[in-house]
Amino acid sequence: MELNANFTRRTLIHAAQLPWIASPVAGIERRMLDRIGDEVARATSIVRYAPGSQFTAHVHGGGEEFLVLDGVFSDEHGDCPAGTYVRNPPTSHHTPGSRAGCTIFVKLWQFDPADRTPVRIASSERAYVPAPGQPGVEWLPLFRDQREEVRLERWAAGAEIVLACTAPLELLVLDGDFAECGDVLVAQSWLRLPAGASLRARVGPHGCRVWIKSGRFADAFIVPA
Repeated sequence: MELNANFTRRTLIHAAQLPWIASPVAGIERRMLDRIGDEVARATSIVRYAPGSQFTAHVHGGGEEFLVLDGVFSDEHGDCPAGTYVRNPPTSHHTPGSRAGCTIFVKLWQFDPADRTPVRIASSERAYVPAPGQPGVEWLPLFRDQREEVRLERWAAGAEIVLACTAPLELLVLDGDFAECGDVLVAQSWLRLPAGASLRARVGPHGCRVWIKSGRFADAFIVPA
């Protein structure tokens, strides 16, 4: 299966308008954003856990990165309330589930194969700081290495945001809205831009909060066998 697999194009998906697709596990559903592969896949998805649902224990051969959007995600390493950012590197393993239900934004098989660095950040407990040279923008760094950078950004109401994509860039709207290229992006809108593109956004009257990843994630992924 290939879905939105051309990384040289601007790709915009309003995920909140997509139907939920059942996973092989009862009570766990997905909205697929991009995908290369079948059940084991290089994938970007929004995943919803019904209360009491749980995957069986498994190993992440290609790594897993996720942000909890609502509810509380749990595994043997602890509870992750909304706003928690997690990186489970290649060869890590866990038994994920949710007692009360939750929704997560998740990326699979998109790590450097040699990465062994686990990350778990409760973003609600950290402060945003003004972004240098970007009026109306505050950010909260989540992860950075030689390959990629991941952060949360908070955009002020009415701000004009310009981002030059020296590397591919991926963005998920968490709340609020902004207009870009004639489109209005709202919560769960997902945008991917290729290197060389520019993002020019006008933020809506209530401001906006976004998750952003930039770097070489487009050309250094693992394709599962």
